[in-house]
Amino acid sequence: MCDATEQGENLTRGPMHVREIAWIEPHIAAARLRPLGELAFLDSAMRHSTLGRYSYVTAAPFGRLVVEHGESYWNGEHTGKEPLYELAQLMRRFSHQRHKGLPPFQTGSIGFFSYEMGRLIERVPRPAAAGVGPVPEIMLGFYDVVVAFDQIENRAWIISSGYPEKDLSSRLARARERAALFEVRLALDVSQARGPAPSIPRSRWSSNFEQNSYEAAVARVIHYILEGDIFQANVAQRLISDLPFGYDPWAFYLKLRRRNAATFCAYLEHGDFALASSSPERFLKVENQEVETRPIKGTAPRANDPEQDSRSAKALLASEKDRAENIMIVDLLRNDLSRVCRPHSVKTPSLVSLESYAGVHHLVSSVTGTLMRGNTALDVLLAAFPGGSVTGAPKLRAMEIISEIERETRGAYCGAIGCLGFNDFMDTNIAIRTVTFLNGRASFHAGGGITALSNPAAEYQETLDKAERILQAFEELDSSDP
Repeated sequence: MCDATEQGENLTRGPMHVREIAWIEPHIAAARLRPLGELAFLDSAMRHSTLGRYSYVTAAPFGRLVVEHGESYWNGEHTGKEPLYELAQLMRRFSHQRHKGLPPFQTGSIGFFSYEMGRLIERVPRPAAAGVGPVPEIMLGFYDVVVAFDQIENRAWIISSGYPEKDLSSRLARARERAALFEVRLALDVSQARGPAPSIPRSRWSSNFEQNSYEAAVARVIHYILEGDIFQANVAQRLISDLPFGYDPWAFYLKLRRRNAATFCAYLEHGDFALASSSPERFLKVENQEVETRPIKGTAPRANDPEQDSRSAKALLASEKDRAENIMIVDLLRNDLSRVCRPHSVKTPSLVSLESYAGVHHLVSSVTGTLMRGNTALDVLLAAFPGGSVTGAPKLRAMEIISEIERETRGAYCGAIGCLGFNDFMDTNIAIRTVTFLNGRASFHAGGGITALSNPAAEYQETLDKAERILQAFEELDSSDP
């Protein structure tokens, strides 16, 4: 076992190698590690004493699990195993105990679970169109080294587990070697290594919905609600634009995190595929057998004028429609967590509270529970996926109606981005406010929950409010960030 103590002390008790390093801003550390390849950055860009305390940066994984069309591939080779069974086996193979005194993610897998992963769990029709492109159901890098940041105490550590080596001496040797490599990279200045991210005007974006067709889709959902099929469903429009040759998604992400800082931001890249997320919503956290989910339902735009901004927040709090929408999703998540948590342990510590972000106000609740003995973080993910706040209720029928109305796959949107630690820690966001870079194009979705009280025009405007900060980031000229 090891504990990090004074800065600079090198601790190597057991197979884990931990070194506390001098403070460096997480996004600068990410820029310096990026040349190692396969960068993964879980970024609490909006600092908060609990929700936005930790950030993690890593690169150069020793393994990668990709699930495409229901088939699993480990380091590019077809495994022939059922994907979720394969993932559970890999997490067991590389498990280790949690080390006290460090941020909770201490090496493990980082990546995303696309919305379509839900079809590996439940029988839901798959739309014919590929949407943003052929996005895998699961893409996870397995990282043996992570740079972990405590942004409240301004402390940082290199944590290195030595995987995939098996015997303890080989693991420790690899852990030292890899930690040294990361430390060297973190000391380099790569201010000139970033590519361009020129401005992309709004006129270059197209949507799969016009205003009239989106409002008609909302009316159709309301019809389903009045017919008794569902209580609510989430419907989104997808925006897409070609990218200039050589466009650098990392440069865009730096602009996005500055314009739309949120507690659960993330940046991932694998080859020419990248995700840039500024999500404010936690999907699932599992730490020491305690589970938390924080559904968001209810959105209002921020205003530059303080009085107008206050009125917008008060109106959101008083909205009967938004409150009802939030409570319905809380009920759904209480049911999801009850499948894997101890009886009577599922609670709602916070119900329909106001949280304010750079571009919008949100209504947020929290639901917690204690895992039943024998269940893992992965069991929680499978019990609750995809998040009820981005499907509707009841979940399966809402997903069927979403497929029917949107008529294309969602890809990473409304899936989850985050980490599954080798120590059974998990923290994931709901992948909203998330841009996918693929095949020379950028795309993202903006949607909202539809209830019987929804106004179609207001719902369409809400999607524009949610898209605004992303479009602004694409319009912005390059800055001097690394």
